[in-house]
Amino acid sequence: MIIVCGPTATGKSDLAQIIAERFCGCVLSADSMQVYRGMDIGTAKLSLEERRVPHFGLDLTDPDEPYSAALYQGYARALIEKKEGEGTRVVMAGGTGLYIQSVIDDLRFPKGDQEDDPIRTRYMELAQREGAHEVWKALFAMDPESAETIHPNNTKRVVRAIEMHHAGESYAQRAHGMAKAEQVIPAVQIGLAMERALLYERIDARVDSMREAGLVDEVERLASRGFATSSTARQAIGYKEVLAALSGACTMDEAFEDIKRASRRYAKRQMTWFRRDGRICWIDITGKGAPQVAEEACALLASKGREDRRIG
Repeated sequence: MIIVCGPTATGKSDLAQIIAERFCGCVLSADSMQVYRGMDIGTAKLSLEERRVPHFGLDLTDPDEPYSAALYQGYARALIEKKEGEGTRVVMAGGTGLYIQSVIDDLRFPKGDQEDDPIRTRYMELAQREGAHEVWKALFAMDPESAETIHPNNTKRVVRAIEMHHAGESYAQRAHGMAKAEQVIPAVQIGLAMERALLYERIDARVDSMREAGLVDEVERLASRGFATSSTARQAIGYKEVLAALSGACTMDEAFEDIKRASRRYAKRQMTWFRRDGRICWIDITGKGAPQVAEEACALLASKGREDRRIG
């Protein structure tokens, strides 16, 4: 497999599509929010007109339905097996590191990762009523080791740790085991990185373009269909901030500034995740256009191919 990864706004989708065109392949999205139907602008999903090769991993479920890395793992591995059988190269692209790792590494998920859970509902409702920190405090009382590994504002992950505690597992110990998981699907991973200040400028510009493209209207349409009550998708950056503005909690200008800040923080967390994976081959895209990045990526893939043939 070929994987294109890295922080948000680095051009992963564009590069993956170019690579897929050159290898007569398809693109598999590895983005935990692009799986939701109707969440298009805020997740930077390529439009149908922009897709020059077949794309998968998009629009898999409705925003009010739960989704997880375990479900994605099953979906993606089945797709990869099918496409390989057809002689089609799969190019995975995205910034959700856990989704990528769940596919190529031997990660085992307990049953609770694949279905809704009343504990999840209980603590997500607590977060809505009393704030994220109250949920984190509840986790700390149960499992301080796991609580100390998760930011208090990361409600989704905090709640997952609570679910695991009730199932007799430790989030912290699972995370430690993930770092040692054996790779089961051969892959070349290409990471895209750039100077932080320039990346933040790109993120801000992307958020501005999302506003111009109609993100507010998109959120209003989703809210009219019950989006505001979904337990997972409503936590997506861009959507929760606009929902707050629509409820009167802040102005729309303030909401978009919050989106920019949250997106920059998310990019930092993504880099922390990917930098610890020594298998990733990094390309510095600072000051480079898409054609130059594509040439570097294809040269890297060619060199990896020659290396693999020498080893074989």
